[in-house]
Amino acid sequence: MRVAGLAATGEADTADKAPLLSLRAIGKRYGGVTALSDVELHIREGEVVGLVGDNGAGKSTLVKIVSGIIAADEGQILFNGAQVALKRPHDATALGIQTVYQDLALCDNLDTVQNLFLGREIHSGLLWGAKLSRPYMEYRAHAALSNLGIRIEDYRVPVGSLSGGQRQAVAIARAVLSNPRIMLLDEPAAALGVPQRTEVLALIARLRQQGLGVILASHDLGDILEIADRVVVLRLGRKVADKPASEWTTSGLVAAIAGVT
Repeated sequence: MRVAGLAATGEADTADKAPLLSLRAIGKRYGGVTALSDVELHIREGEVVGLVGDNGAGKSTLVKIVSGIIAADEGQILFNGAQVALKRPHDATALGIQTVYQDLALCDNLDTVQNLFLGREIHSGLLWGAKLSRPYMEYRAHAALSNLGIRIEDYRVPVGSLSGGQRQAVAIARAVLSNPRIMLLDEPAAALGVPQRTEVLALIARLRQQGLGVILASHDLGDILEIADRVVVLRLGRKVADKPASEWTTSGLVAAIAGVT
C-alpha cells in the first residue's frame, strides 16, 4: 500500500509524455554468458520507474550501461529522441544522468559540505591558490538540502557520524547539485530502519515532483510499490513485464520475478 504523499500525482500525466531516455533492444554478453538480451526501458520526466529482479536478472548490468560504466553490445540508447553513446561515466554525466550506488561513495571523515563539493570546490577568487569559499559553499549546501527537504543540524559533523538515511540524502543531494535530468538509485533504502526508509522514499518523491526521471533498482518490493509509477521486471537478462505500479500486487511481483505463472 502506498503512503499518503508518496504516491505519484497521476500515471496518466507521465504516460502522455515522450520518453526522456529510451533503451531499445539492449544486449550485453560476458564471454559466453548473456547478461542482457533485447531489453527495452523508457523513462520520462517526473516518473519513478522501479527496476526489480532476482540476483542475476540483469539489474546491475542495466544500471551500469545507463551510467556509462560499461557499454552495451547491442541496441540503441536515445536521449530526448536522439541516439547517444554511453561509453564512459562522463558521457552519462554530460547528458544529465547521475547515479547513486548502494555504497554511496562518501568520505566518512569529511563533513557534509566537503562531501557535496568534493572535486568541485568553490574558491573565493579566480587567481590560482585562492582560498576555498567555505561560507558560500555552506550557503549552496543549505539551499540544495532545503530544496530537497533534507535536514542536517550541523554541516561540520563528519558524515560518518550521520544516520543511514542522512548519509543517503547527502549522496543524493551531491548528485542533484549537478542539475541532472535522470537519477539512478541503486538500493537506496537497503539496511535502513523504518523511519530512515520513509525519509528516503519521501526524498525520491520530491525528486519526482521537481521533474526528474528516477530509475529505482531495489530488492524491496514494498518500497517499489510504495513509490514507483511503473515497475519493470527483469528475469535472466530479459524484460518480462512492464506496467503501472497500481496494477501490481506484491504476490504478483514475486510471481513475475520467479517466473511462476
